[in-house]
Amino acid sequence: MKTCLFGGSFDPVHEGHIAIARRAYETCGLDEIVFLPCSQSPLKETSPFLSDSQRIDCLEKALKDCPWARIDTLDLHMPRPSWSWRLIERWRELHPGHNLYWLMGTDQWEELEQWGRWQYIASMVTFIVHHRGAAPRPRPGVEALFIDGHHPASSSAIRESLSSSSPFPSGWLHPSVASELDAHRPQDNQKNLPPE
Repeated sequence: MKTCLFGGSFDPVHEGHIAIARRAYETCGLDEIVFLPCSQSPLKETSPFLSDSQRIDCLEKALKDCPWARIDTLDLHMPRPSWSWRLIERWRELHPGHNLYWLMGTDQWEELEQWGRWQYIASMVTFIVHHRGAAPRPRPGVEALFIDGHHPASSSAIRESLSSSSPFPSGWLHPSVASELDAHRPQDNQKNLPPE
């Protein structure tokens, strides 16, 4: 079983995330891609903008037409922050016998040495690195596959639109996700997000 783990804040999930995952699935001979929303990235100072339940709801909507993808909330039930090595280790314990891959972008690949126990991570997975131009530099002794593609969507730009009265950029969100987020737009310039 060739399983690719795709960890991230998905705050919110956008069509760029789906395009990257689909590209990895189609080009790397994978059996499935598992989206793993994280509780708190060690490399980010702030918590996700959307609640856990909102992020999961958006993921379910965005992936409803992707039979090759599924969601696992394992990290949301683990202590903060979200250390990738700990998540992968625990995932392997729960799902023995899987040949594991880890999907990431070029920016994460370039910061890999900043990750906790990154060499231990490299011993457990094969990295799939998505890039938008020239392939990133390989690392000696680290197994990695490089895939290309481009989608302009940005979670931070979507959150800015969500916090204001501006529309979401066209094609950046699954229609069901856009409708869900529109329902929770701020009123009177104040966040009006429901509790988890």
